Amino acid sequence: MTEDTTVTGTIAADWEWARAGDWQPPTELDTGIPHTARMYDYYLGGKDNFEADRKAAEAAIAAYPALRLLARTNREFLGRAVEFAAGQGIRQFLDIGTGIPAVGSTNEVAQRVAPAARVVYVDNDPIVATHARALLASHPAGHTSVIEADLREPEAILDHPGLRAAIDLREPVALMLVAVLHFIRDEDGAERIVRTLRDALAPGSALILSHGSPDFASRESADEGTRIYRSASAPLVLRPRAAVEPFFGDFEFTGPGLVQLPLWRPTPGHVRTTDLPEGWQAVSAYAGVAFKS
Repeated sequence: MTEDTTVTGTIAADWEWARAGDWQPPTELDTGIPHTARMYDYYLGGKDNFEADRKAAEAAIAAYPALRLLARTNREFLGRAVEFAAGQGIRQFLDIGTGIPAVGSTNEVAQRVAPAARVVYVDNDPIVATHARALLASHPAGHTSVIEADLREPEAILDHPGLRAAIDLREPVALMLVAVLHFIRDEDGAERIVRTLRDALAPGSALILSHGSPDFASRESADEGTRIYRSASAPLVLRPRAAVEPFFGDFEFTGPGLVQLPLWRPTPGHVRTTDLPEGWQAVSAYAGVAFKS
């Protein structure tokens, strides 16, 4: 693959969405059902959420007070992982379950390292599509596009004309499943879904993944969080480390391997383990990056 010239500095991104004052959500959107992407936006302090999202998010925070911090550490992991993959020469990024775009999103980080990097976002929430398309108009660097699709239908994602137009699957791709697989049940074929996506990737590709886990939260917190998400757009399926690692298949881990979020290649300025209310044990999620040989 042809290498892009790596640059230093910051590419400015216009994160003020150019929405009209009378903007209304898409007509197909049911704002009375909490959506996981909009709940995550609320955890991060965003404003692109509705009353049902906020109520469910506050209930989840009451059950697990470190939730906002968990969302922040997950966002920081995404940035570090994308920067690392771009530094390894990957110039194509497929971000599935991206959520509401925000500062530090995949395209901003990747195109800071390699301005010509190509990014495709995939999400099943029309609100995400609305904002991501606004991003396309306000962030001219590289190539960024959005597909409205569902992770539970990986073949449809891989065959989507929008993906085929932007990404060459014969070349390395960073497949990003960041904080999304814990919304896919085993009976919905979680392992089959990831295997289908992995198998479509060329050698040199990377899998960037983070996943909620019950390994470090109290049993009560994990059970209550799972209960709250039953009323949302997708259930919460917390998995132990032994159930997360198989998602990587035969890909080879880089760096520290599969570890808790703050411990994956931490850099200055990111959340320190000493900042966590119960130490790093409070972050009930795993993260890892692995490459296809």
